[in-house]
Amino acid sequence: MRNKSRILLLLLLLGLLAGGCIPSQSQLRMEQDMQELKRRLAEMERQTIGRTQEQGQELGGRLDALARQQAENQAALDTLRVDLQAVNGRLEDSSRGQTQLRDEMRLLRDDLGLKVSALEDRVARLEGGTGGAVIAPAAAAPAAGQGSPEALYQRGLDQIMRQNDFAGGRQSLEEFLKSHPNHELSINAMYWVGEAFYGERKYENAILQFQDVIQKHGEHPKAASAMLKQGMAFEALGDRRNARVIMEKIIEAYPLSDEAKKARGYLDQWR
Repeated sequence: MRNKSRILLLLLLLGLLAGGCIPSQSQLRMEQDMQELKRRLAEMERQTIGRTQEQGQELGGRLDALARQQAENQAALDTLRVDLQAVNGRLEDSSRGQTQLRDEMRLLRDDLGLKVSALEDRVARLEGGTGGAVIAPAAAAPAAGQGSPEALYQRGLDQIMRQNDFAGGRQSLEEFLKSHPNHELSINAMYWVGEAFYGERKYENAILQFQDVIQKHGEHPKAASAMLKQGMAFEALGDRRNARVIMEKIIEAYPLSDEAKKARGYLDQWR
């Protein structure tokens, strides 16, 4: 009975082999190899995806770092530009202040030279004549009017500064300006005409005269003085509002000048 069962089992296996239902050994190996290849491909795909993600993250990090570095560099560049502008502004202010000081010293030297020349002329006239006789003032007066432009300017300046003859000094300077409009002392003469008006308490005329100096000769050292005296004229008229505006303009336009210091003093007093 057992033998029959074995025979039947063998026959059945043979039939299955014959019908191709049972895989051969080579087929099993091939299937194992295919599975191994699939496993390796899947592993390679996982590794490739992982590396791509890592590279993407690394590249993103580098781009972020570059963006931050660029922003920091731009901020540093902007700071340097601001500092450079500030330095240039200080250099310009210093240069302008030195130019104003040099011009003021030159004008002071010229004024002193004119005064010395006028004194020398007076001494010469007093010591001149027959036997060193003193020339009478009445005889000397016409000679002064017929003298050099500098002597005419000096006469007007003396009348204003020493004799307090504001009207007479103004007339002398106006005569000087009419006869010698392009003289190097013409700007000074324009300013002192304004000072004469101020001394006469004709403040409106003084304001207009000083404005003429400021508009026509804004870069001249006398422009700052004219602006300061213009503000004082407004204050004398009781118009402190415009006086404040003028003083603030002086500080803005001529920050290193003595007039700016005086303007700050007036503004402190009016607070």
